Amino acid sequence: MTHRQAGTAAAERCTIDLRLPNPSRLVARRRRRLPSPPPAAGADLHPASRGGAGVLLLPPHHRSPTSNQPRRRRRPPPRMPVRVVDTATPSSQPSSGQDANAGHPSPPSCSLLSAGRCYAGTQNVSNIQKEEAWKVNVRIHGCDLEQGYLCGTMEALNVPLADTPVVTFWEGEIVDAKNYTFFTGKWEASPEDDIRHWSKFPSFTPLLSQIETDGGKSVDLSNYAYIFMRWKEQYFVNVGVDCGLTIAGFYYVCFSCSDGSISGYYYDPNSSPFQKLELKCTNEKDSGFTFSSYELQ
Repeated sequence: MTHRQAGTAAAERCTIDLRLPNPSRLVARRRRRLPSPPPAAGADLHPASRGGAGVLLLPPHHRSPTSNQPRRRRRPPPRMPVRVVDTATPSSQPSSGQDANAGHPSPPSCSLLSAGRCYAGTQNVSNIQKEEAWKVNVRIHGCDLEQGYLCGTMEALNVPLADTPVVTFWEGEIVDAKNYTFFTGKWEASPEDDIRHWSKFPSFTPLLSQIETDGGKSVDLSNYAYIFMRWKEQYFVNVGVDCGLTIAGFYYVCFSCSDGSISGYYYDPNSSPFQKLELKCTNEKDSGFTFSSYELQ
């Protein structure tokens, strides 16, 4: 996430108009009176105290101990929508220009990149007017290396004009030459944008020649000491879309398997370029899901 540039607020702001109906236009609906069922065997019909109407009293063996109590319907807990991956079916289609190659093994499994892991650091959001950086916390909620997918939340602190930390939910693509390659193919990122941002990471330099040759389809990352990813924020968790921030862009991310450190660069054509994200693993691990199918609640 980053500052929303002037001129984009109107395009991204959503207005919901909730209006109560005019009472004079409401039409009362009359309930149909159904004929009374015949009294059960052994039931007593006692006259009412007023109007002479009868009251049907069921014998004890026909009565329910909770028949006089209104039933309360339990509301299900709110759920955070997360993509559910079914291992019985093929993985989702890769982005444009990507070739799913079953011969490529997944990146190395790393305990520092797993559900429940937490990271802390900063994101530089400086522009030509002033220097600025936010404190950032990231938590991974789900990780599936076989499908090239992970998801989590990002919390930005000390955000100007925000009363509370701003939390977003993001989903990630793991570059493995099987599910996803280094070329994004969406989110307004061209191949030139991809190479320009990946080249910011020193660990990408040894791979550049292969990627320029065949688009990275032959790159073997199964034993590489770094894992490359794209993180795309999907929605704000605790604030509205009119909070003054934008999540229209995404992050190019490089993860170090040796120490769990994360470097990233935010890309959005309408924002300041190369906003750097730097995170370190806090060695704190909360509850999470490492199954191939999961759901946040």
